[in-house]
Amino acid sequence: MNRFKSLQVIEQEGRYSMAIVERPMDELPAGEVLIRVHYSSVNYKDALSATGNKGVTRRYPHTPGVDAAGVVVESAVGDFQAGDEVLVTGFDLGMNTSGGFSEYIRVPAAWVLLLPPELSMKDSMSYGTAGFTAGLSVAALLKSGIIPASGSVAVSGATGGVGSIAIAILKRLGFSVAAISSKTDAQAFLSRIGADEIISRTEMEDSSSKFLLKPRFAAAIDTVGGRVLATLLKSLHYGGVVTACGMVNGPEVPTSVFPFILKGVQLIGVDSVEMPLQPRNSIWKHLATDWKPETLQEQVKEITLEQVPEAIQTILDGGMQGRVLVRISN
Repeated sequence: MNRFKSLQVIEQEGRYSMAIVERPMDELPAGEVLIRVHYSSVNYKDALSATGNKGVTRRYPHTPGVDAAGVVVESAVGDFQAGDEVLVTGFDLGMNTSGGFSEYIRVPAAWVLLLPPELSMKDSMSYGTAGFTAGLSVAALLKSGIIPASGSVAVSGATGGVGSIAIAILKRLGFSVAAISSKTDAQAFLSRIGADEIISRTEMEDSSSKFLLKPRFAAAIDTVGGRVLATLLKSLHYGGVVTACGMVNGPEVPTSVFPFILKGVQLIGVDSVEMPLQPRNSIWKHLATDWKPETLQEQVKEITLEQVPEAIQTILDGGMQGRVLVRISN
């Protein structure tokens, strides 16, 4: 246990490269809980970290991986014992703290959750941060009073991690789901995971001067931002709700106050990074039980640590479909 395998991003003269290296244990940061990682997953934020985005990661060399599930090796606090199965998502893991693309992580106890007994380590990372964010988004709709009888729920970025898991959860809960995607070759995938209707993203990028459009959806889960989010806000029924958790389509939202003051529309921001442990536990309990899609493993591609660079490039190229699970150790 003196050395361990890790994927490391190296910066040389402003260029970034990835390599599998062996690191000494004393390179891990301080923290109360040492975890042997069994599974991680690949997220868009990992791709940003791996390519030198200083808004995500400030110092290199660095090991990305914002998700990790594994077994406690050592703990300085009584909440966790050696042998406990745990998961870590969010906080600073994989950003400026050595992350889950590694055989070991050491983190503060305040970041660690005991794995729900109904959920395996593999399933927890099949969800990962993307699935947890999807769960938060669904929870926000339910809390706002959206039910299946309210009408169709639109999901943008439908083939991505958050979007695909959100569709599957909504379908499990009995909702009619409209998937918004720019990928014409993904229709079979989207139908299989629960989409009742598939809408081209170009159809949801209204550039007219209209403040409101014909009502189409009771609610929406938006993962892309920009003009798509603006169009969704204009396309809701009275009292509709949109959750927003991403901005790959741009951070600016060209809209007006009319959807809010004439239709009582709500826009709810979703953050999965700094959420306290108690509400995290509640969402993970649902993901482990009544929200768990039958199609979860059908939405996941399993890879090894050595294949992570290829998966990161796929994300950057916009070609990711569903979730990518990383097997770190047996």
